[in-house]
Amino acid sequence: MILRVNDIPYYVEVKGEGEPLVFLHGFTGDTTTWSLITEPLSKKFTCICIDLIGHGRTESPEDPMRYTMDSVARDLDGILTELEVDRATFIGYSMGGRTALHFAMKHPERIKALILESASPGMKTIEEREERQKKDDALASRIINGGIQAFVEFWEEIPLFASQKRLPYAERLAIRKQRLNQSPTGLSNSLRGMGTGAQVSWWQSLGSISVPVYLLVGELDGKFVQIAQDMKTLNPDFQIMTFSNTGHAIHVEEPRKFGTMIEELLLIT
Repeated sequence: MILRVNDIPYYVEVKGEGEPLVFLHGFTGDTTTWSLITEPLSKKFTCICIDLIGHGRTESPEDPMRYTMDSVARDLDGILTELEVDRATFIGYSMGGRTALHFAMKHPERIKALILESASPGMKTIEEREERQKKDDALASRIINGGIQAFVEFWEEIPLFASQKRLPYAERLAIRKQRLNQSPTGLSNSLRGMGTGAQVSWWQSLGSISVPVYLLVGELDGKFVQIAQDMKTLNPDFQIMTFSNTGHAIHVEEPRKFGTMIEELLLIT
């Protein structure tokens, strides 16, 4: 369905009945990335999948400032209101995980629990943030100037997704098709508005989170394994779940194990 929130038409998919779960995809993703996860979970839960601004069937406005984390948090709050959902468990992957965490900091009353897959609280220092902003801006320009196909070919080869090369050809082809269908304007503005360099750092605020937080990481994704460990140091109540022989996109590489883990965590939350 299309929900118009704060003048932006958002594509939202709702399946099942029961306790609400909100799924937020990563950069270049959309609601379809969660299909293998939500199909079984929708038998027990209400699964709410959202195409974030600039992605999928949600609008891609020209103004990068419309993509800031604060703006997206307001939009998510509006979507929950439209769906008459008071509180939900948020499940976010990578950029979607950062978005879920930002939303939790801005609207803690809306959060029952956070399940963050390969996600971070942002950059630790101002210097790191400024450097990342430069890289995100350069990548955004590359998307606009070079076109979506050239960008996707580049994006598929970055080390973060090396383990996805083990996926069956049909699955890799489906991922490529989904990425090619994205809007160049949407992706470039997403980097500039809600990239890791643009978002506020939440590292020093992690200790204030009182809801259950689960950090899901793939053992082959060393960078985010370390990030999860650093996050737990700042809030010992956080729980880390590590998936063996898996990289950054756990829900893509091991959808059955990921779905089973989600269901087990929900039963104890």
